[in-house]
Amino acid sequence: MKKAILLYGLAVGSVLAQPAAKTTPTSMNTFIDRLLKQMTVEEKVGQLTLFTSDMDVTGPTLRSTYKEDIQKGRCGAIFNAYSPKYVRQLQDLAVKESRLKIPLLFGYDVIHGHRTIFPIPLGEACTWDLGLLEKTARAAAVEASADGLHWTYSPMVDVAHDPRWGRVAEGVGEDTWLGEQVAKAKVKGYQGDLTKPDQILACVKHFALYGAIQAGRDYNTVDMSRREMFQTYLPPYKAAIDAGAATVMTSFNEVDGIPATANRWLMTDLLRKQWGFKGFVVTDYTAINEMIQHGVGANEYEVGALALKAGVDMDMQGDVYRTQLPKLLADKKITMPELDEAARRVLEAKYKLGLFQDPYKFINDERAAREIMSADKLELARDVARKSIVLLKNEQVLPLKKTGTLALIGPLADNKRDMIGNWSAAGDWQKAVSLREGLQAKLGNGATLLYAKGANITDDKELLTKLNNNGGNLSTDEKSPAQLIDEAVSTAQKADVVVLALGESQGMTGEAASRSDIGIPENQRKLLEAVLATKKPVVLVLMNGRPLTLEWEHEHVPAMLETWFLGTQAGHAIADVLVGDYNPAGKLTMTFPRRVGQIPVYYSAKNTGRPMDPNNKYTSKYLDAPNTPLYPFGYGLSYTTFSYSDINLSSPALTAAGKLQVSVTVKNTGNLAGEEVVQLYSRDLVGSVTRPLKELKGFQKIALKPGESRNVTFTLTEADLRFYDAAMKWTSEPGDFKVFVGTNSQEVKEAGFKLVR
Repeated sequence: MKKAILLYGLAVGSVLAQPAAKTTPTSMNTFIDRLLKQMTVEEKVGQLTLFTSDMDVTGPTLRSTYKEDIQKGRCGAIFNAYSPKYVRQLQDLAVKESRLKIPLLFGYDVIHGHRTIFPIPLGEACTWDLGLLEKTARAAAVEASADGLHWTYSPMVDVAHDPRWGRVAEGVGEDTWLGEQVAKAKVKGYQGDLTKPDQILACVKHFALYGAIQAGRDYNTVDMSRREMFQTYLPPYKAAIDAGAATVMTSFNEVDGIPATANRWLMTDLLRKQWGFKGFVVTDYTAINEMIQHGVGANEYEVGALALKAGVDMDMQGDVYRTQLPKLLADKKITMPELDEAARRVLEAKYKLGLFQDPYKFINDERAAREIMSADKLELARDVARKSIVLLKNEQVLPLKKTGTLALIGPLADNKRDMIGNWSAAGDWQKAVSLREGLQAKLGNGATLLYAKGANITDDKELLTKLNNNGGNLSTDEKSPAQLIDEAVSTAQKADVVVLALGESQGMTGEAASRSDIGIPENQRKLLEAVLATKKPVVLVLMNGRPLTLEWEHEHVPAMLETWFLGTQAGHAIADVLVGDYNPAGKLTMTFPRRVGQIPVYYSAKNTGRPMDPNNKYTSKYLDAPNTPLYPFGYGLSYTTFSYSDINLSSPALTAAGKLQVSVTVKNTGNLAGEEVVQLYSRDLVGSVTRPLKELKGFQKIALKPGESRNVTFTLTEADLRFYDAAMKWTSEPGDFKVFVGTNSQEVKEAGFKLVR
């Protein structure tokens, strides 16, 4: 540490000896003011340049040209760089060989764990346990920082109503209010106050509206009203900013006809001036370059100017800032104060992390050995994984007995790679627990476990090629599809119960993995049909990164578990639930449509002037399907049952300064202990603008023993009823309201009250 400080002090001469021991706004500003005066234009631009390491079988590797860039101060940050040995080599280049010794910032996609992989965010959100979500972010930060990282490109808080979009796996679903709560929990878990060497910078993304891309096709256009932006899509981003998120990532889409990366209203007027964001903004991968294809600039020179003037501080991998900003400055297309301000924001982040005091603060071999995949993290991964599982259907099949003969069948049954899902960072899939391993460990010698693959993930050769060209890690069995099914049927006939593990591979969801058909692949459906024909009891274990269309499966399969991609401990967690050692309590945070033609379908939709009436042709409905989803937002069963009393209100009216208590009694009416997520919704019946049929306003997760009852009380205030009115003012309006409490967004009790002034 002393050596690093000494080198830095020698580089800048007597202007400053070293950073202040304690970070204060004054000390930071003084330090950075003096540093900026020492920097050349090339060095300032370097701080705005983010390059990537390459990856090979041994881990991250540096491209040959980047070594000189770091030595010359032309690169301020590196992503895809981790492990103490590797980042130490890079930091040495910056603080020992560059002129000003400015430390590098290291970032990485730590999305749902670093080395220990937790469930994909969409699955983890189904725990409805904010404390647990904060805890997994905290664990990921501890592990990532021990591996030399300073910065994660998470949380993704994009509200999404279209499950065709592969990146729904990376978010928390369709609800604005829940998205706000998760955003706050994740920022707090990752970032804390940045005073410790195990806290990392959070990056809220994708700013903004990325989840509303048309047709569910990644990187596509977004078009919406300002009211919908502010009411539905922007609040989770703001919640993350209010929680202290240090960085923001731009989205690929346009906002109001202007690409987000060139949108000054979005990045400066809204984010900085209205919301008070003080950190730095980084682009998504080559987003500046891609504005040429959007059609807002003819070349990199033009789009580089647009991005900087919009308020974008760092260029991820596009190399536009490094090559174009010096020319733009010389041509007076940008100004020195604009360049200085962007560089200042990046330098401030490094200062707050303590990197100027100790550039090697996050590089500690002993801590890495102690923290990475430690026993406590593996136990946490198992706990959150089983709490993420959603029981979709159960006709007295589950939980399974630990005796007899069980057949485990399916392409995902003895699979490790797909267990850790997409965006699995530095996770080692070979260390994941497969379902077969988990069940075998759970059953021990008490039961016989038979296995058959039954089918490939897909027999679509074109799709297989696409997936494998992008890290799909999929292979096709030497046996023919017919032989695989015959083997599976023979195996099923020998068993008392069949567990079928079907769904998607990890490469079928995530970035650039949109699907127009979100059903189970056809060859897997054929396997399912063949096994069902044996008349054996079947449990369908689904593994996927998005809501699927499961109308046929729901009609024909007696028991179904949604397990998502659960991470390193997936097999153990699923086994815990299958045999009843853990009673499932997960609830969906994204609606499952019956058919693709219903999309977008979400619980907080608005009414129409002609709401659905089955007896009136001229109302809003389909000819060939119900309007209702297969599984609504908030849905999830248990091995026990719960009853709800009628709602009790503390008053028939709520005043502007008052509080309304909303109470129900929830009783465990089954034979097993279980957890229930009690959900609170409201509806504004008449407004100056149309309002949703329901809006989530709160929830409580409770545990009840058989026969136990509990009074659950929520408190509503006038602030909970605010919205953007006809004048785009954030306010509430007096009048009639409904309040709903229940087990999901459809099965609720309701009561009415008035808001009075």
